[in-house]
Amino acid sequence: MTDSLYTEEHQIFRDAFRKFVAKEITPNVEQWEADRAVPRDLWLKMGEQGYLCPWLPEEYGGLGLGFEYSVIINEELIRGDGFGVGVPLHSDVATPYVHSYATPEMKERWLPGCATGEVITSIGLTEPNAGSDLAAIRTTARRDGDSYVLNGQKTFITNGFFADLVVVAAKTDPKAGHRGVSLILVDKDAPGFHRGRRLEKMGYHMQDTAELFFEDCRVPASHLLGVEGAGFKYMMEKLQRERLEVCIKCQVNAEEALKEALSYAKVREAFGRPIGNFQYTAFRLAEMATDVELGRVFLDHLIRQHIEGNDITQQVSMAKYWLGEMVNRVAYQSLQIHGGYGYMEEYRICRISRDVRSLSIFAGTSEIMKLIVSRNLGLTPQ
Repeated sequence: MTDSLYTEEHQIFRDAFRKFVAKEITPNVEQWEADRAVPRDLWLKMGEQGYLCPWLPEEYGGLGLGFEYSVIINEELIRGDGFGVGVPLHSDVATPYVHSYATPEMKERWLPGCATGEVITSIGLTEPNAGSDLAAIRTTARRDGDSYVLNGQKTFITNGFFADLVVVAAKTDPKAGHRGVSLILVDKDAPGFHRGRRLEKMGYHMQDTAELFFEDCRVPASHLLGVEGAGFKYMMEKLQRERLEVCIKCQVNAEEALKEALSYAKVREAFGRPIGNFQYTAFRLAEMATDVELGRVFLDHLIRQHIEGNDITQQVSMAKYWLGEMVNRVAYQSLQIHGGYGYMEEYRICRISRDVRSLSIFAGTSEIMKLIVSRNLGLTPQ
């Protein structure tokens, strides 16, 4: 982040959170990776320290802080090997829907728990046959008196297995295309809501990712977010922040992968000298460092623009595409520099390389980002 966005208070917050991560997260990563889950106890500890939804107004239990504090939390989680901790999704993707569009009663009911860690949130958009194409979702929500009755399925849902509250995209008017999509809150005890299997993934192992099923799932009509048929509009408004959150993950993971490559290249010897002193390796590291530096400048610019309230839809789509591809290039080259050791689980780069593969896919694939960018350029690719 650019220097002018930092204050002494930011640095104090960062130092405190870094110590928290070093104590409560990093020593447990290996076990959580094996367990395929982060214990709920961590959420409560983070909530107690004010590390969940720090932007929430104080009336809802938050600290009323700016987005830059969310950036700090996201960055330090990754630097402390907590990439799979689902807090950024909870704090900066799912909970903002509740804060922006829920009724006052729903806000009072749910938001304080979001800040304390007693309520874990998730967002149910993706379906087996509808990933980046959100207008193609098939889950329906039929109004029945004072309730909505949901039927459908969601998949690849981050925090899905442990979520207490899910923001679900459903068709309230299946004939109206994207204008028939609404957002509805479904709590864990709603009749007809159940979770499927916890999905086994290539990486991102400690993060619980689940299938969700709705079979005549009945929720009160007051759980509608905003107005009927405006769900697609709300998603478009919030996707800017979600994609920026993923961009932060891309950039910091690239920085960490570069750090691992540089450290290894300076100590690993071949033919009597460190491998970093061979021109090919040195030039490769120079290329990686350049990519990482360019990424940081672009990301910091976008963070500033977002904090200032500017529309960064086009730029964040560019960044999501470019940074998602860049982090995978850097992680690949870092592992290659490690040679056979990079393929060993005991080396940090092995986990980083697995985890970052997801970053060019979720929150919109690189291909979808290019489609958005090209359309905003006045083109109509088919």
